[in-house]
Amino acid sequence: MENFDHIVIGGGSSGCVAAARLVSDSNARVLVLEAGHSNRHPLLDMPPGIFKMINGSKYMRYHKTIPQEHLDGRVHDIPQGHVLGGGSSVNAQVYMRGRPSDYDEWQEILRGNNDNIGWGWKDVLPHFRKMESNNRLNNELHGTNGPMLVSDPGHIDEMSRWFVQAVQALGEPFNPDFNGSSQRGVGFYQFMNRYGKRSSAAYAYIEPLKNNPKLTVRLNAEVLRIVIKNGAAKGVTYRDRQGETKTVYADGEIIVAAGALVTPKILMLSGVGPADHLKEHDLDVHIDLPGVGQNLIDHPEVHATALANGAYGYYRQGNGWRMLKNGIQFKLFGSGPVTSAGVEAGAFVNPDNPDTPPTIQAFCVPIVYLDRDTLGLVDDGHGLTITTVVVKPKSRGEVRLKSANPTDMPVVSPNLLKHPEDMKDMVAGQRFFIKALQASPLAEHIERIAIPSPDDLSDDALKAHCKRFVKTNYHPASTAKMGADGDPMAVLDARLRVRGIKNLRVCDMSAVPNINAGNTNAPAMMLGDRCADLIMETI
Repeated sequence: MENFDHIVIGGGSSGCVAAARLVSDSNARVLVLEAGHSNRHPLLDMPPGIFKMINGSKYMRYHKTIPQEHLDGRVHDIPQGHVLGGGSSVNAQVYMRGRPSDYDEWQEILRGNNDNIGWGWKDVLPHFRKMESNNRLNNELHGTNGPMLVSDPGHIDEMSRWFVQAVQALGEPFNPDFNGSSQRGVGFYQFMNRYGKRSSAAYAYIEPLKNNPKLTVRLNAEVLRIVIKNGAAKGVTYRDRQGETKTVYADGEIIVAAGALVTPKILMLSGVGPADHLKEHDLDVHIDLPGVGQNLIDHPEVHATALANGAYGYYRQGNGWRMLKNGIQFKLFGSGPVTSAGVEAGAFVNPDNPDTPPTIQAFCVPIVYLDRDTLGLVDDGHGLTITTVVVKPKSRGEVRLKSANPTDMPVVSPNLLKHPEDMKDMVAGQRFFIKALQASPLAEHIERIAIPSPDDLSDDALKAHCKRFVKTNYHPASTAKMGADGDPMAVLDARLRVRGIKNLRVCDMSAVPNINAGNTNAPAMMLGDRCADLIMETI
């Protein structure tokens, strides 16, 4: 029988941080079970490399939604990192924490817990600062000594600069730090990379411990279920890379960090979840927690795409002689497009009430973004895509089991833009950034706006456009949320412990009571860091 002090299910952003902290700070024997592959691949390491893999790669697992009735039956994909480091190994590397009010909201939601340790901004900020090594900022909001390398973009395309100036022309301020005192405005993102190499959770946290015998990482290890006996988590059953089923045991705690779509699946397969749903699949019920798999939140995104009137942007910069030129520049001088993640600029705006908290986040991508929805509608050539995202969506979806077979993917229904307020915000965001495409100096370099049609910007036309093209911004969350003691849908208490089951915690984005305004990778890492402190009882 193989025993460890702790077992971490999922070697993604939060799991890597939690595991590394438990090994390095408490000398615990920790096993990480990651279903995916090694993060060592040159395309994963280079900031723009993932764009060559996004539409199909072994490093990604693709969840298909069920037909979305409110989107006229559309089915869309939700990619998930299938690799050590999880999302931090395959994302666009934007470093975003959200705004202080996001975490103060968590604190308010959790008020009334008998053991409320505090989740407000003042409680989580020390974790963010401790993790961060920023190459420009050093103040009360930013750190410089952490393992996570945070940097300004290594290369900024001229179209990104024109975008930033065009949005300023519409009255929005230039923001030098979206993680600063105010989120509002337009500017350049910071990224989790340095000198043209990705700084993932795997590189930042697991790599320094590669020779530490206390840490064991097993890849291609698909977790089947958690072993629960007498109301306590005791072990984990998984299938190894040879297809053999094995069970390992923990003397301490089992931490689930498999992501907001797979974590609820594993909990339900283990008998933790809505009793009626588990019984439908003839699963034993250890604890009836109706909130498992419910409350799915994701940031919805919609593209606006324009064609350029010149050879601007990143069109075919990764092909042929351009790829060779860019590669040589990177190898010889450490500069050029290879040092860019492909999305350098962005904005946070509230088109309807500019002086109130932003409702929309935007990403400026200096390419014509083609996928199965836009193929045939937009010419492949030089251009620009502006992605608008509703940052605090009210729509809620769910994750359910397809069957009791652990190899089946879960059934996912995100309900993007189902709530009328989300659609209203998205329409306003699209309309605002179409105006940005028509503002100087960007307008002088645009041949035409391809989608949506600028000839009809009525609410009905933009709603139809949003329904046709909305998809995930890759940020599913809240499917095993923390909640107050009296909340029947709360899966976790304020210490990330699964209610009713001893020695079992969740520390990925499943745990959050509501999604933060912005990208979710940094918050996921904060959850892993905080979970380790909770287990070591330093909070």
